[in-house]
Amino acid sequence: MAQPAPAASPAATPAVAPALRRKHLRARLRTLGFLSPWLIGFCVFFGYPLIATVYFSFMHYNQIQAPSFVGLRNWAYVFGRMPLFGPALWNTLWLVVVMVALRVVFGLGTGLLITKIKTGAGFFRTAFYLPYLAPPVAATVAFVFLLNPGTGPVNEALSALGVTAPNWFNDPDWAKPSLVLLSLWGIGDLMVIFMAALLDVPREQYEAAELDGAGAFATFRYVTWPSITPIVMFAVVTGVVQTMQYYTQALVAGKLASGVSVGPGSAIQPGYPDHSTLTVPQLVYSLGFQNFNTGAACVLSLVLFAVAMAVTSLLMRRNAGLLTEG
Repeated sequence: MAQPAPAASPAATPAVAPALRRKHLRARLRTLGFLSPWLIGFCVFFGYPLIATVYFSFMHYNQIQAPSFVGLRNWAYVFGRMPLFGPALWNTLWLVVVMVALRVVFGLGTGLLITKIKTGAGFFRTAFYLPYLAPPVAATVAFVFLLNPGTGPVNEALSALGVTAPNWFNDPDWAKPSLVLLSLWGIGDLMVIFMAALLDVPREQYEAAELDGAGAFATFRYVTWPSITPIVMFAVVTGVVQTMQYYTQALVAGKLASGVSVGPGSAIQPGYPDHSTLTVPQLVYSLGFQNFNTGAACVLSLVLFAVAMAVTSLLMRRNAGLLTEG
C-alpha cells in the first residue's frame, strides 16, 4: 500500500518563498530592461507631450510670457467663437472618409491587377511604386503644375478633346478632389502591402474554388477577401491616422495655387481657396506658431487626438467582430 508523501517541513517553506520572490523580481527587471527603450520613447515623445498639451489647454500662453491659468476659456473660444474650426474639422473628416476609402480600393485593385499580369509585372510594379518615393513637397508642386487651369498639360489635353476642364486647386469644389487625386498618384505603399497579402493566399483555396465552379467575383468574395481582411483593416487604420495629420500637401497646394511666392519668411494663410483645403493640423500650426495662441492650438490638438482615437477604436472593434464571426 502506497504511503503518503511526507509533508514539507515548516523550516523549508520560509526559505523557498524568498527565493521565488527574488526569481520573479529578476524576471520583472529583465522584462523592464528589454522594454526600457520603448518605455523611454513612449514617455518622452508621447506621454509628456500629451500631458503638456492638456496643461497648456487651460492656460493663456504666447510662448514668450509665463503661462497663466484661464480655465475653460480656450475651450469656449474653440467651440464657440472660432469661425474656422467647423470648416477645418469638416475638411479633415471629408478627407478621412473619401481619401482613405479610395486609396484602399485603388491600392487593392492595383495589387490585384499586377498579381494577375504574366508579362512585365516588374515594370508595372516599379512604375506604380516610384511616385510614392517622391518627396511630398516636390510631388505637390509637380501636381499643381500639371493641373494648372491656365497652362497645365492636363487641362490643355482635356480642352483638345472638347472637355471643359475644371479649375482644380483654384476651385473650392475641386480642391479636395484634387488632393485625393494626388494621394492616388502615390499609391505605391498600399500596392506593395496588398500584393504581399494577395500572394500569401494559399493556392489550394483557389484551386478548390475553381473545381467548384466559382467565378471571379465569388472567388474574391469567399477566398481572397477573408484572407486579406486583416491587411485591409491595417491599411484603413493607418490611413485614418495619417489623414488626420494631413498638412503638407494641402498647405503647399493651396499656397502655390493662390499665386503667393514661396520663400523664407513669407506669411502662409492656409485653406485656399475659400478655406476648402484647410485642415485641423493647419489650423493648429496657424494658431500656435503664427498667432502665438498656444492654448487654443492645444485644444485643437486634443480634439484631433480624441477624434482619431474614437475612429480608430471603432474600426478596431469592428475588425474584432469580423474576425470573431469568421
